[in-house]
Amino acid sequence: MSLLPRTAEEFSSAEYWERFFRRRGDKAFEWYGDYGQLCGVLHRYMKPRDKVLVVGCGNSELSEQLYDVGYQQLISIDISETAVAHMKQRNAERRPGLTFLQVDATQTPFESGTFQAALDKGTLDAMAAEEEGLLATRMLAEVGRVLAVGGRYVCVSLAQEHVVKMAVEHFVREGWAVRAHCLGNQDCGSASFALPLFVLVCTKFRKPPPAPVLEVCQGEDGPPCRLATVLELLRVVKERQAYALLRQKLRTDTDGSRSPSLTLCHASTGRPRYTLTVQDSPATAKVPRANHFAIFIGKCHTLPRIESYVTFHMLKYRFVEILIKSVCTTKCFLGNHRKRDFFSDRSVPQGRESDWLYGSAEGRSQLARSANFRRLVIVAMHRDQEYQDMQSVQSELSPMVMELAPPGMPAHQQVPFLSVGGELGWREVVSQGKSALSGEYCVEDVRGEDGLLYRRLVFLDNAGVVQSESRLSSTPAASGRKKNKKKKPKPEAPPTQGGANTATTAVDKTFLCCAHHQVMVAGLSLLRMGFGESNGAPVSVLLVGLGGGGLPQFLRDFVPGASVEVVELDPAMLEVAQQWFGFRVDDRLKVVLGDGLEHINTLENQGGHSYDVIMFDVDSKDPTLGMSCPPPAFVETTFLKKVHNLLTARGVFMLNLVCRDSSLRESVLERVREVFSCVLSRGIEGEVNQLLLCTHGEGTNTFASPQALRKAGKSLQEVLHASNAPCKPEIDIATLLGDLKIT
Repeated sequence: MSLLPRTAEEFSSAEYWERFFRRRGDKAFEWYGDYGQLCGVLHRYMKPRDKVLVVGCGNSELSEQLYDVGYQQLISIDISETAVAHMKQRNAERRPGLTFLQVDATQTPFESGTFQAALDKGTLDAMAAEEEGLLATRMLAEVGRVLAVGGRYVCVSLAQEHVVKMAVEHFVREGWAVRAHCLGNQDCGSASFALPLFVLVCTKFRKPPPAPVLEVCQGEDGPPCRLATVLELLRVVKERQAYALLRQKLRTDTDGSRSPSLTLCHASTGRPRYTLTVQDSPATAKVPRANHFAIFIGKCHTLPRIESYVTFHMLKYRFVEILIKSVCTTKCFLGNHRKRDFFSDRSVPQGRESDWLYGSAEGRSQLARSANFRRLVIVAMHRDQEYQDMQSVQSELSPMVMELAPPGMPAHQQVPFLSVGGELGWREVVSQGKSALSGEYCVEDVRGEDGLLYRRLVFLDNAGVVQSESRLSSTPAASGRKKNKKKKPKPEAPPTQGGANTATTAVDKTFLCCAHHQVMVAGLSLLRMGFGESNGAPVSVLLVGLGGGGLPQFLRDFVPGASVEVVELDPAMLEVAQQWFGFRVDDRLKVVLGDGLEHINTLENQGGHSYDVIMFDVDSKDPTLGMSCPPPAFVETTFLKKVHNLLTARGVFMLNLVCRDSSLRESVLERVREVFSCVLSRGIEGEVNQLLLCTHGEGTNTFASPQALRKAGKSLQEVLHASNAPCKPEIDIATLLGDLKIT
């Protein structure tokens, strides 16, 4: 026979509990944890000399266990006559001083200020099940009446949102202090107990404080973290509950198709410090029996892309950004575990968080296969954080990561920390700012896997994506003097503090870091097919989207006769490009600040304007779209026709398409093919980017000839190297054209 109520409202019904205890008999029922789990926090806030009111005692053993350890002034009440009768009978001889009374908790017979503490284990949750929680509100008011000034209401709860909101708002109105302890999950194999227990400790003040006193603590003795509002406290509780559910999933299942991620932040500052991504091997993988779990510590600049997040406050850190689509967990205790075997936690080198191997699901899956562990936790370090060395990082992570261990891991399994080259890598933020259009951004210098320095522009609302990147040179060669061909200068040791050493580092304009920019340059070969262009002939380029300015600067410096017009919506990006990426405006390289859509509409309406090349490399600011580049309006048919009209007879339209939605991507391709009779495409390895090279179609038969394409590519390569620039560009046109396909 089921003892569970038919509806949630029955939890607050006296008749339901009377039936419950009659059916249960003398067998104790522990509603939310037992004395062993709760004693630490109870002893902290209730002293043996205190007069304690136990609200809704039921037939739990908690009152008896407290009495046995010295709490002699306990009065336990319950609305169920059966429960009270059982408790009286059970304790009549062994605990004669333990009092049990049948009393309605909303209207007790006690004098005001009688008790120093009121203990509630699950009663508030049960009474709050009533519609609108009126019964629970009356109980809280009664508890407040019978408690003395300085007295504490200690409430053990699962902390459902409506329950905590009602209780905390009530006590804030009354001018009480509220502290919430998160005790973790109950030791129960049932998934129904995956949620953690919370203990609310509400302290009665004589006079209300000038501002609400709201605090959270991790564990029974964790230090309090002050919060400003009730909503903030509710958010922390929800985050901790979400984490517990994800942890439960990780403890009971492995799934190689999912890649859960979360971020550890300092509880005091809220700044992200580590992002952990859990990658399981496929069920079919042949993993050595001993290789259960490992930790990969990467260097400081490769953040995985997060799609949704939750925050989790801990003793020293809070966990933020749990990738809910997969399942995630964090907090681990490696403390007593030896160093080799089950949990491999690999750390991502600083400055490489967005690298394909660490920043993409496919890359992390490949990394896990090469490590060959059942579960690999990949750790990425964050910008604006200082890390002493690999050993200190391991020490920080060790107390937390074992909660991410896979199911069935032996108790004393050794856990290896893996890393790339045994070092943390290096990153230095050289500039930070905020754009009215793009939000907060930072410019950072990082050391790549090749040992060279790179400069990156990152928008902090999408910190896992590098917006622009340029290679740095430690000599002035790349900014105007010829390189020493005999000896390649070694990269400087990174500065240890302060800003970038701009006196000795300059942007290397001979190299395009972004692969899609290289393809766009290679696409200029199409201008040379079927039109008999001579070297040095003028080439007019319209580029929408400046970024760090690397692409337009490359075109201006190395394509003879090129005149480049850039349209950029965000004035802040022009300042960043000029100050940090070596971008220089002159008579062959101009920037128009404004909306690319409006600019092209104006040019087409005015007439008399034409370009040999039009490039779209502009991102969308709307993260809800399945297409991050370009914004949808740029690929509407009517607008594409205007682009078509602005091209010369030999003109080429180049589009950087970044679209994860396959149906949306196909729709864009159909619209492009509708307007342009010849469309070539090329994907970027390890990226979502797809480059589209589109022409009017004159001389289309030449595109079918690989020989003609190779010839045009070779001609372009010669032109680039024959330019009057002091340095030769590093680009392989033939290789870039080799993977072009007719779409």
